[in-house]
Amino acid sequence: MSGPADLAFDPWDPAFVADPYPAYAELRARGRVVRYEPTDQWLVPHHADVSALLRDRRLGRTYQHRFSHEEFGRSAPPAAHEPFRTLNDHGMLDLEPPDHTRIRRLVSKAFTPRTVERLKPYVHGLADELVAGLVRDGGGDLLTDVAEPLPVAVIAEMLGIPEADRGQLRPWSAAICGMYELNPSEDAAARAVRASVEFSEYLRELIAERRMRPGDDLISGLIAAHDEDDRLTEQEMISTAVLLLNAGHEATVNATVNGWWALFRNPAQLAALRADHSLIPTAIEELMRYDTPLQLFERWVLDDIEIDGTVIPRGAEIAMLFGSANHDPAVFPDPTRLDLARADNPHISFSAGIHYCIGAPLARLELTASMTALLNQAPTLTPAKSPTRKPNFVIRGLEGLSVEVR
Repeated sequence: MSGPADLAFDPWDPAFVADPYPAYAELRARGRVVRYEPTDQWLVPHHADVSALLRDRRLGRTYQHRFSHEEFGRSAPPAAHEPFRTLNDHGMLDLEPPDHTRIRRLVSKAFTPRTVERLKPYVHGLADELVAGLVRDGGGDLLTDVAEPLPVAVIAEMLGIPEADRGQLRPWSAAICGMYELNPSEDAAARAVRASVEFSEYLRELIAERRMRPGDDLISGLIAAHDEDDRLTEQEMISTAVLLLNAGHEATVNATVNGWWALFRNPAQLAALRADHSLIPTAIEELMRYDTPLQLFERWVLDDIEIDGTVIPRGAEIAMLFGSANHDPAVFPDPTRLDLARADNPHISFSAGIHYCIGAPLARLELTASMTALLNQAPTLTPAKSPTRKPNFVIRGLEGLSVEVR
């Protein structure tokens, strides 16, 4: 079915961005798939469909492993965007098998349960240290004081990025992630291209240095991979490092501030959590569901598919609405209610299928560490003022979250 002109779904409307969940309810009521002309996409709002399509091999993050742009009925990206495209298109998130399989097999060795378990003392220690600083100051910005520095330090440590260079990572990441929004502006594209060039040059130099002086880090491990089937090109190494750095902190940062802002707006649930820290594991899953850090995930249609009688042809693009799926009453009873004890919680905030988030166990560890430290050290944490929401729709977060510790 086609989206009517009065559709409440409007990714550029600040009111929609502030609270998209009522519009999602309307979308789900309209049907299982809705054509959205402004982005030339098919919106999929229901949990069952999103979950199934994430595993459907008739869809792909790229089509170039099977078709040229012309064969697929799409225009080649503008030449001016080439540095961003080269960086993005060689990362495993935007590759399909066999290249995706080869790169993911290599990288997954750094994210085994044993590796994540070994990181626990470091992650909890760093979270304790960051929260202690916040408490000493009587409060501050939860985003810049705790939510950002924790996952950035962890993934940078894993990759072997020197501490002195880590300040550049977040601005580069923010600029590159601007290209994942719907219909990004030329200014956003120019910022992403510039960041792609600078980030790539930095990593090229770091890789050259690690070739001469290997360390006990992931970049050195990728260089040292001696299985010919697994060997990465230099561009794949650069793209993989950027993907891990971006994905390795972006969602965790936003999940932290979205989650605490949700807790502050639901004081009874926050009081229950403060009274019973054993709720932390289910609380983290519920907060990821309740206000999803990644709202939309795109796939290309590689072979015609049918959804509820509507044939979506090869060459079309599907936008799977994670935020809507996570509020689908067919799966989550009373979905607009924050319930930190919600036990049955099959949210899809970490995606599914072959592109399931490889860092999900690490993200859960980081969220657990920061929440534990804040509950233990700052039991009187309160918001100092209402935050400003970022204007982005796809990657959902706050500009900051000012807090006080009384």
